[in-house]
Amino acid sequence: MEKRMQETETFTFRREELFPLADRWRVSFLEAKPFRHVVIDDFLPPGALEPVLDEFPEPRDASWQQFDSSREIKLALSDTERMGPATRNLLAEFNGQVFVEFLERLTGIEQLVSDPHFEGGGLHQIRPGGFLKVHADFNRHRRLNLDRRLNGLLYLNKDWEESYGGHLQLWDVDMTRCEHKILPVFNRFVVFATTDDANHGHPDPLTCPDDRARRSMALYYYTNGRPDEETGDDHTTVFKRRPGEEWKSSFRQTVKRWTPPALVDLLARK
Repeated sequence: MEKRMQETETFTFRREELFPLADRWRVSFLEAKPFRHVVIDDFLPPGALEPVLDEFPEPRDASWQQFDSSREIKLALSDTERMGPATRNLLAEFNGQVFVEFLERLTGIEQLVSDPHFEGGGLHQIRPGGFLKVHADFNRHRRLNLDRRLNGLLYLNKDWEESYGGHLQLWDVDMTRCEHKILPVFNRFVVFATTDDANHGHPDPLTCPDDRARRSMALYYYTNGRPDEETGDDHTTVFKRRPGEEWKSSFRQTVKRWTPPALVDLLARK
């Protein structure tokens, strides 16, 4: 483990490796439907990810921010001080100069800015029964006052079976059909353009075994302004219903809504 950790702490992205990858996948990204995206398998050397898996916080760890509603049941962690050294190193590389240049070359979007605060990003984890309904992402970084342009998702799930679910679904503009389902398998990297009609999510409850979880890294990238054809009103996350879908609060949510916050926090610690 110590050897793997040392290898990961010194891991760096290299232009000589990334730029040919960008050239290979650029057309696929630009022509993809229902919106611009690309899926790249075996993205990183396995040695760069093993230590990240070793130190990935368990669901019961108090570091996680919990989302629990009729639209999303998931865990998120954006505070790098609560992450291990291998994870911090890899996130820094994703935010660094070489990787940002790779994204610009891949997507044609220039003057990208990474997010040191990992607003909405960082580490994500979904336990059995969890989900994230189809949505369009928030389009403006509140702290940096920049326009959100790209999402990068790196999946960390070894030996992930189709029956476990957890697919990232990409829906058309009118929310009439799902055009792609992407299984969150280990070392699969997904990049997509963040626009108001980039409808995506993991809307079906996760069916993996109780001792597993859907784990990922989420990276978001911004620019100062965006093309006129993509300009719209600033908004937070916009959830969208699939055909025939209803969102109902669970009994747990009803209890939580009417229980004093101090008592909710006390019960969560037990």
